[in-house]
Amino acid sequence: MKKILIIDDEEKLRALTARIIGLEGFEVLQAGDCKSGLKKMEQQDIAVVLCDVKLPDGSGVDLTATIRQQYPQTEVILLTAYGNIPDGVQAIKNGAFDYIVKGDDNNKIIPLLHRAIEKGSLTQRIAQLEAQLDTKFSFEGVIGTSKRLLEVIDLAKKVAVTDTTVLLTGETGTGKEVFAQAIHQSGNRKQRNFVAINCSAFSHDLLESEMFGHTAGAFTGATKDKKGLFEEADNGTIFLDEVGEMALDLQAKLLRVIENGEFLKVGESKVTKVNVRIITATNRNLAREIEAGHFRQDLYYRLSVFQIQLPALRERVTDIELLAKHFLKFFALKTNKKIKSLSDDFLQLLKLHPWPGNIRELKNVLERSVILETENSLTTDSLPTEIRQLRPDGTDNSTAGTLSAFSLASAEKIHIQKVINYTNGNKTETAKLLNIALTTLYRKLEEYKIS
Repeated sequence: MKKILIIDDEEKLRALTARIIGLEGFEVLQAGDCKSGLKKMEQQDIAVVLCDVKLPDGSGVDLTATIRQQYPQTEVILLTAYGNIPDGVQAIKNGAFDYIVKGDDNNKIIPLLHRAIEKGSLTQRIAQLEAQLDTKFSFEGVIGTSKRLLEVIDLAKKVAVTDTTVLLTGETGTGKEVFAQAIHQSGNRKQRNFVAINCSAFSHDLLESEMFGHTAGAFTGATKDKKGLFEEADNGTIFLDEVGEMALDLQAKLLRVIENGEFLKVGESKVTKVNVRIITATNRNLAREIEAGHFRQDLYYRLSVFQIQLPALRERVTDIELLAKHFLKFFALKTNKKIKSLSDDFLQLLKLHPWPGNIRELKNVLERSVILETENSLTTDSLPTEIRQLRPDGTDNSTAGTLSAFSLASAEKIHIQKVINYTNGNKTETAKLLNIALTTLYRKLEEYKIS
């Protein structure tokens, strides 16, 4: 039952209003002045305050500002004996939901209360969602308690409160975008946009257009002006993932943004100014890329002002159980399955696996296991073959075909299977990572009966 507080020094009128509102199913509290009204608000969860403008110890207009500041989810409706435009304007400025005249507008009070309560409920829901987002995208959303992870979180928290450029390094799947979002969410730009782009996902020309925007007619298909992501992130944060894949001429444009806060859109001669915090990430060794002539040294120095190396999952084995339980809960809910736990054998094999794909690979394995599992607890039967074949001593337990668990061919089969899993079945990418021809890969897949 929603609680309504009436603050009015006219006792008879206050009692009459309370009776009218009470008959509508609301719980009504009463106060005769500002001080006693605020006291009741400290003690009760009030949805709406009906307040007289003129009170013995102050003004209802001024009280509105106090209430809205201390109780932002409580709406205030002001009542006055005589309409006064300046008071009404100031009341609305101070956050009043509405300003009505006593007596003449009695028929408006009940509908007005319902609308005020609806708005208050919406405000409360928005506050709850914002709190959930803060948790999800802040460091509280980073799962793990290992010493290595906590050291990295501590570094990230220290740099988050500055506008310093950050370079996140580490293997693929270690959670670089999660950390970038947490740094943004913990900084002074959290109310502004966080914009992310994977530099390896676009061709050269498309990446330039995505980052910096273009004007109509700049190239075939550019039928209208387009804002780039740097403009979208103005006064906020932009996260450039896989920055090591960026072409040299785009690196020069990025360097200009860092140094001067300006860039040229594709097809435009007028400079665009932005104020953006830049966080970048890469799984490449940029020092080697510089030696090979693929990355600008001056850009590297500007990007790596504050560098954070994210640990691989195999370096934080104690976190595997926490992560696995988190993913189990998520995918069980998603697939509407009543799987509540991980078996000891299941968990032991997870800890033995080297996880070349890191957290992303673990997430994929848990999703697969939840889909396949028929029991109320995840068992080893739902794990991929290459993980099921692991033994507590760290060796492979496979006896498939004529392969010995200790033979070179067995090791090759297991390695190919792991890379296949890592690339989510992408044969071209697998061949590239294995440094073999695609035809050779297909031959080995057939030989080892790997699907």
